[in-house]
Amino acid sequence: MDIERALTGRTALVTGAGRGIGRAIATRLARDGALVAVHYGRSAAAALEVVAEIRRNGGRAFPLGAELGVPGDAAAVFDAFDAGLREERGEEVAGAEAADAGGSLDILVNNAGASGSGPVGQAVPEIFDRMIAVNAKAPFFLVQGALPRMRDGGRIINISSLATRRAFPESLAYAMSKGALDTMTLALAKELGGRGITVNTVGPGFIETDMNARRRTTPEARAALAARSVFDRIGKPSDVADVVAFLASDDSRWITGQYLDVSGGTDL
Repeated sequence: MDIERALTGRTALVTGAGRGIGRAIATRLARDGALVAVHYGRSAAAALEVVAEIRRNGGRAFPLGAELGVPGDAAAVFDAFDAGLREERGEEVAGAEAADAGGSLDILVNNAGASGSGPVGQAVPEIFDRMIAVNAKAPFFLVQGALPRMRDGGRIINISSLATRRAFPESLAYAMSKGALDTMTLALAKELGGRGITVNTVGPGFIETDMNARRRTTPEARAALAARSVFDRIGKPSDVADVVAFLASDDSRWITGQYLDVSGGTDL
């Protein structure tokens, strides 16, 4: 007999889900029973691999392509989300009508991000603007687009960074843009509490992904990063995904407005 999983019957949208932490989150939420919209900006092939993996393992998912950090990005995401959801569910109603009919989204994970801004002396306006556009502005308007579609009792989970809680001068604009997510979490948690929607931030430390591969190019560099955690290892995407899965579940119903440090005790 099948055992009902924690997220059975729920729909999740995970941005930047083609690789790294986003991929781990998408596959974990699907494993827990959610139908997952696997968002990607430019890496369509990677996102399709994630969808295929989820389906092979008995889960449900569909790809959703829309670049973030450009004009109209949030609207494009939800146009694609509504279309993908209709196709997945075989619905013949418009996206807005589906939302009005009781909601079409339960979990939004703002994971997509841009990095590599450098220290203040090397900063240029174009890179700064991109950090803000992708890491702060896009999540803000994705929340705005999600709320009419989100059922009461939903979950908004923002993937921030330990760089907002530790000095990180080598990538200042990145840290600033992620700090905006932390602030957004606090305000939204208070605003949306009446609907039973929880809003929380997850702050990873050093996780083994493509984004920070340049910091792990030698055995010595890897060892130095590992030594910053009390567990003497670099984090894995699944270390973050498991925490996100908890926040997406009913077990986290009494947690909102919080920053969860998921750094393995970095720099304690």
